[in-house]
Amino acid sequence: MDRNVQEEYATKLTLIGIFIAFFTAFISNHRLWQSNRKTYTLNLFDLIQLALSTFRLGRLIAFDEVTKPLRQPFAVTVPDETGAGETVAARKESGVRKSIGQLLSCPICAGTWIAAGLVYGLYALPTPTRVFMAIMSSVGAAEIIHAITEALSWGAQAARKFSGNHHGDDM
Repeated sequence: MDRNVQEEYATKLTLIGIFIAFFTAFISNHRLWQSNRKTYTLNLFDLIQLALSTFRLGRLIAFDEVTKPLRQPFAVTVPDETGAGETVAARKESGVRKSIGQLLSCPICAGTWIAAGLVYGLYALPTPTRVFMAIMSSVGAAEIIHAITEALSWGAQAARKFSGNHHGDDM
């Protein structure tokens, strides 16, 4: 097996181990938090905010220009395969860099870590986490609404263009 592939696998296993260690620490300390506070359960509104916040933060980390300096050592912006715009891809020259780049350039992958952090925050520091989630979920919802509006607009423009090109054909 190639040295870069070995580094890549070792990095991924390390990241998995870190994730499991944080989860284990959270579960272990959860009993302490429960004894000091009222038991906290996630309700439907929390889950909606978690989903929208995770969506927004995952895209922020993976794609937004403002986080490019954080991604730069691990990922690069490249032309999209479809030819429509650009996308972010992991760097290829190093196993470690590639693994971290894969995590940072994938909004779903990064979102797993983000969601875990937000859930831990809801239990450990509920008030500041809720404020942060309110901001991020609002922006996440706005991003979804914007994407829907843009898709409808592009569809309407295409329909008008098609209609205009075929308007006089029936006469």
